[in-house]
Amino acid sequence: MKLQQLYSYTRKAIDDYQMIEDGDKIAIGISGGKDSLTLLYALAGLRRFYPKKFTLEAITVSLGFEPFDTTKIAALCKELDVNYTVVNTDIAPIIFETRKESNPCSLCAKMRKGAFNDKAKELGCNKSAYAHHKDDVIETTLMSLLFEGRYYTFSPITYLDRMDITLIRPLIYVDEADVIGFQKAFNLPVLKNPCPIDGYTKREYAKNLVKQLNQEHPGARVRLFHAVTDGLLPDWKKNIEQ
Repeated sequence: MKLQQLYSYTRKAIDDYQMIEDGDKIAIGISGGKDSLTLLYALAGLRRFYPKKFTLEAITVSLGFEPFDTTKIAALCKELDVNYTVVNTDIAPIIFETRKESNPCSLCAKMRKGAFNDKAKELGCNKSAYAHHKDDVIETTLMSLLFEGRYYTFSPITYLDRMDITLIRPLIYVDEADVIGFQKAFNLPVLKNPCPIDGYTKREYAKNLVKQLNQEHPGARVRLFHAVTDGLLPDWKKNIEQ
């Protein structure tokens, strides 16, 4: 995927769901993975020519795994002229050593998001941006159907009233395959996920299931995505002015 394509997909999502307004200060969650670094590139570039002016903060929540070297990410943020902050926590030792959680993902996500939102508010941000892409939308929908018995996925834009911050997801039109291509083309400084259960989650199961369904029924993946964007989920109704 070329940079202009990334800008185009990202801008369309922002416009369709009115994600950005003049004067927004947006905190980008940087995990160190390919998705969040691609989002960093997209928003840093759009900031230069998008008609509504906004500023950015990049934030990484370090869970306490060692080693976790963010030097190259800091260098990229400097190159893109985005302020970068690392929040050091003891989330990993608490979950894996103190509590010895058998199903740690939910608690880890809750603690990680809490630390991220606290720092975003401290830095004066009124919005935060996560790097969920099109495949994440599809997989989350499938997980909700299989494991919760409901038709649900996360929303393009969500107001978090407890934190008084609005969460946006500008990459929802971008395929994971394109993110992988962008990562390779731009040599993004991706950090290996240090979590010991990475690759053994329900999401990984859903990812493989979507791949299988699409192989057996070509086009199934696209139809699953359209079932969300054109379906009955109220938060996915596009801006009618578009």
